[in-house]
Amino acid sequence: MKNPEFLAGLEAAVAALRTTVNTEFATLPLALLNQRLAPTSWSILECLEHLNRYSRYYNAAFAEALARRVAAPAAEVEVAYTWLGRKSVEMMRPTNTKKSSTLKRLNPLGSDLGQEVLTEFDLHQTRLLEVLAQAATTDLNRKAVPVEFFRLLKLRLGEALEFVVVHQQRHMQQAQRVQASLRAELAC
Repeated sequence: MKNPEFLAGLEAAVAALRTTVNTEFATLPLALLNQRLAPTSWSILECLEHLNRYSRYYNAAFAEALARRVAAPAAEVEVAYTWLGRKSVEMMRPTNTKKSSTLKRLNPLGSDLGQEVLTEFDLHQTRLLEVLAQAATTDLNRKAVPVEFFRLLKLRLGEALEFVVVHQQRHMQQAQRVQASLRAELAC
């Protein structure tokens, strides 16, 4: 996919994530936002807090990569993937039903969470939209973003941006499944 279409798709996905949080979760009572379906499963807020923890790292890494900006090639250039980038994106796609575990520091299970998680999530999405706008003038195929869990490895800027967005989509769907199950329980 060419750079402009690629970035437009990511921007639309981020906008949809914000809409979901603001329309489906923001009005729910705190008790429901914190309710788990099982002791080891995440609540809605834990899903979003997990994404906030990733965003704290990746938004800063994107800002740093953009500060070292390399001029973008012509708009006709295709976004390219390394083996690691393609594998990372495919593992996190919401259509991939294989479960994966997270690092302890990124696992919010059992955290004391409040409405501030929703506010922080929205702030991170606003920042990500700014990053996507800035990325339009830089080379998305340059290796520039260290991987969160092993910083010696770097992803290309484009594949790192896509990884973050599909990871967010995956956990947003998880939060929506929690919400649907809780509504079904309350209806009984």
